[in-house]
Amino acid sequence: MNLIQAVFLGLVQGLTEWFPVSSSGHLALFQNLFGLDVPVLFDILLHVGTLIVVLLVFYKDIYKILKSIFTWNTKSEYFKLAVFIVIGSIGTVIIGYFFRNLFVGFFNNLKIVGIAFLATGCLLFFSNKEGNKKLNCKDSFLIGLVQGIALIPGISRSGSTISTGMLFGIERKKVARFSFLLLIPAVIGGFIFEFKDIASINPVYALVGVLTSVIVGFFSLRFLLKIIEKGKFRYFGYYCFLIGVITLILGF
Repeated sequence: MNLIQAVFLGLVQGLTEWFPVSSSGHLALFQNLFGLDVPVLFDILLHVGTLIVVLLVFYKDIYKILKSIFTWNTKSEYFKLAVFIVIGSIGTVIIGYFFRNLFVGFFNNLKIVGIAFLATGCLLFFSNKEGNKKLNCKDSFLIGLVQGIALIPGISRSGSTISTGMLFGIERKKVARFSFLLLIPAVIGGFIFEFKDIASINPVYALVGVLTSVIVGFFSLRFLLKIIEKGKFRYFGYYCFLIGVITLILGF
């Protein structure tokens, strides 16, 4: 991998992590096209860049969550949100622990990536349900399981978690906030798990990739939040179908 490719992968991550089109699927696609054998840790470092974006955009919510925990205000909406994030993270850990090696192996199989893109497109088309249901423990756990399944390249993490919440009848803005905050423990856990491979990463390329991911991701997340408010989330399904067909053709 050279510097230009590192910048390009950071750009891809920054755009596609927030848009419901699967950042891991796009990274797998372009890494295969470039003939790159990129360590899993590099992809996780790019996700650290998008994690920084979450901290920048949702800093008020994060502050209120931490405050409710330290004051042990169990009746606070944000304390309950913290509990839901923990429960959702347990679901993610279960899937990640048992299926991580299998899912990582899919990065080199464009046929599976293409099918996963098509599956994301189908899920997005069914996500037009508007509701006002409140988040609960069961839904949080199930959304966490879905986030774990989104380790499969081509399955959009944001698309699948937000769509699942909307299918449960949860309000769009609330499930979107939950989805983005649920990313925080997932990325931190993945980074700790893969940190043993840090010596395989070029620090300059990693830094450039992460910075690119942060800059691009900040603007793409703000844009996506506006799209979710307007109820046009499902239109990304058309793109997923298109990129899925292209990926399948390349895979065959």
